[in-house]
Amino acid sequence: MKKFVSIFTTCIFFVSLFAFSAKGLDCCDLSAECAVVMCVQTGDVLFQKNAHSRHSMASTTKIMTSLIALEQNTPNRIVTADSASINVEGTSMGLQAGDKITLKSLVYGMLLLSGNDSANLTAKAVGGSNEGFALLMNKRAGEIGMKNTHFVTPSGLDDEKHYTTAYDMALLGCEAVKNPAFLNICSKKKAVISFGNPQKEHTLYNHNKLLSYYDGALGIKTGFTRKSGRCLVSCAQKDGVMLVAVTLNAPSDWSDHKKMLDFGFSQINAKKLGEKSISVPVTGGVQKSVTASSAETTLCKEIKTKHIFIEKFLYAPVKKGSVVGQVRYFSGGRVIETVPLVADSDVKALPAPKKQAKQGIFQKIKDLFRRN
Repeated sequence: MKKFVSIFTTCIFFVSLFAFSAKGLDCCDLSAECAVVMCVQTGDVLFQKNAHSRHSMASTTKIMTSLIALEQNTPNRIVTADSASINVEGTSMGLQAGDKITLKSLVYGMLLLSGNDSANLTAKAVGGSNEGFALLMNKRAGEIGMKNTHFVTPSGLDDEKHYTTAYDMALLGCEAVKNPAFLNICSKKKAVISFGNPQKEHTLYNHNKLLSYYDGALGIKTGFTRKSGRCLVSCAQKDGVMLVAVTLNAPSDWSDHKKMLDFGFSQINAKKLGEKSISVPVTGGVQKSVTASSAETTLCKEIKTKHIFIEKFLYAPVKKGSVVGQVRYFSGGRVIETVPLVADSDVKALPAPKKQAKQGIFQKIKDLFRRN
């Protein structure tokens, strides 16, 4: 764990956000029973309709299943399909008993094709069984802050004890897209993966129409059962700001999400932030300090303060691009973004002092007589 020292705090007031317009989007404008638009960077809700009402969520459940699978950090682990896992009702990616497939390819099957077979096989591979995996899902939900959610199935097939809220699913969507592997997969319109016995290539096409219909769309997941109705969790990005939109039981979900995302982005007047030429002391270097900067970031919230932290002790040599501190942006007393400070240049270490040659015994005696 790196230790940083705060060198100053600066008050800054430059982002005006969330001036809600009652005329912009009304609940009656949407077909959805429940809906939320949330800013990924801050977790702030820009729009809501029955946000905390419990509802089943169909295959949007696979967002959690996929996230947990990717968080195992074993994407190339080979899994063998078994009859019990793949013989399941609903959508399928076409697995057959005995097929060999990687854990990462199972995630493709879930996020693009909404395969219930891939969800069940993932649950068995990671959790030992659907029941064991549900324990992992509920534990992760607690960590994310999903207080009104309970998972039973990895696929989202209906169960009375399997429920969530639009707000909780927005929290999950925001957490998921912060995972680079997850975002890379859910944002693809199509992908070619290998599975089978022997393995062969298969082309998968994403069911999420927003990837083609909405500028800046990045996924995330569709869902449908007769009980749940049409469910959708989407993500889009404009000018560096990412929003997640959720609808539960929305007959016109594509239209709803376009309206919601358009409204969300219309409420944001964010600015790009970045720190330049921060001086960081260096110990044991040919230079006593190095300048550092942070990457540019965009925040969709009014920033009240920023704290700049630097390494408590930075020893030479220092390589250009190495992390030497961080910038933390605060709003409402909480950190909403942390950006690393990196060195702008190399700093070489001071040369080691030259060692004095060891004197022989006769030279020492000679020097002794000289002194006397």
